[in-house]
Amino acid sequence: MAELHPWKCDEAKACARRKGRINGLTRKCASLVRERRARIYILRRCAAMLLRSYICGADH
Repeated sequence: MAELHPWKCDEAKACARRKGRINGLTRKCASLVRERRARIYILRRCAAMLLRSYICGADH
């Protein structure tokens, strides 16, 4: 059997930690982007509704 060297084991653990941090950062970034998109969508809908009521309000 192949013998595992302690330094290789530590290196593998460090690499796994880095990947975990990167995945966590990616998830956090994706969550922030999703939240921003939702806010922009809501603002767009509100602006369109207000504009429609302003334009149509003069007619009715």
